[in-house]
Amino acid sequence: MSENLIFETLEVLGEPAVRVQAADGAHATVLLHGAQVVSWVPAGGEEQLYLSPKAVACEGKAVRGGVPVIFPQFELRGPDTSLPRHGFARTRRWTVESSRRDKDCALLTLVLDDSAETRAIWPHSFTLELTISVGAGRLDLELYAHNPGDSRWPFAAALHTYLGVSELSHVRLQGLEGCRYEDRVVGGETLEDHPEKRFHGEVDRIYAHTRDLLLRDGPRRLSIESAGFSDTVIWNPGPEKCAALPDMPAEGWQHMLCIEAAQVLKPVTLGPDEEWSGRQSFSLLAA
Repeated sequence: MSENLIFETLEVLGEPAVRVQAADGAHATVLLHGAQVVSWVPAGGEEQLYLSPKAVACEGKAVRGGVPVIFPQFELRGPDTSLPRHGFARTRRWTVESSRRDKDCALLTLVLDDSAETRAIWPHSFTLELTISVGAGRLDLELYAHNPGDSRWPFAAALHTYLGVSELSHVRLQGLEGCRYEDRVVGGETLEDHPEKRFHGEVDRIYAHTRDLLLRDGPRRLSIESAGFSDTVIWNPGPEKCAALPDMPAEGWQHMLCIEAAQVLKPVTLGPDEEWSGRQSFSLLAA
């Protein structure tokens, strides 16, 4: 990459992508398909995200891994249950809006506007932007939504982050104690009473009013912060559901954990010319 080039174009999974690189060598790779970050490598470090080796990228299909952008509904729970699962942003072609390199990081912004295709299934005007900032041992993802139309619309949103892990049973997650959660595996709601979560198989929980988290995976320590998003989704398909996924290897569940900044339990409503933003940040801490 030349000194003046902020990003380079390349092909990933047969789709156009861009790689943005900071002056210190930290870099992230983003598919234009869904504005999906599929790789984050800190300066002098190793890959931090999980991208399924069987992932497929094609029109109308979500990519398994990285950071899918969920909008305007989460799964099939709403607020508009007529939409495709997890909405449509993750399966649309975004465009590069801007890029720049500062002293400590490089930034890339991609944009998605409403079109005849989106209005056919969701009759609203909107602008979405995803800004990726990478540098040293930090990755920041900011999702921005704007309503340029003359009608109000509600939405849910999430950054469906697949983190790569050495082995799921080695992972410890701190910071959820005292948060109420909805358990989508066994049903019901309860209060988290574990100061340090461990994982051994399928988990699908929506935690409300979460705060900063710390993931420990052997010597690796990853700080996870969010702002604007009130919820955190923790997800792993476990062995049985993973084996049934055509775009995941049977053992893939052992090497990933989704920790998603989300706005699910209380969708946001934007009136004309109103806007919203939410951010998820990852910092690799010294061992």
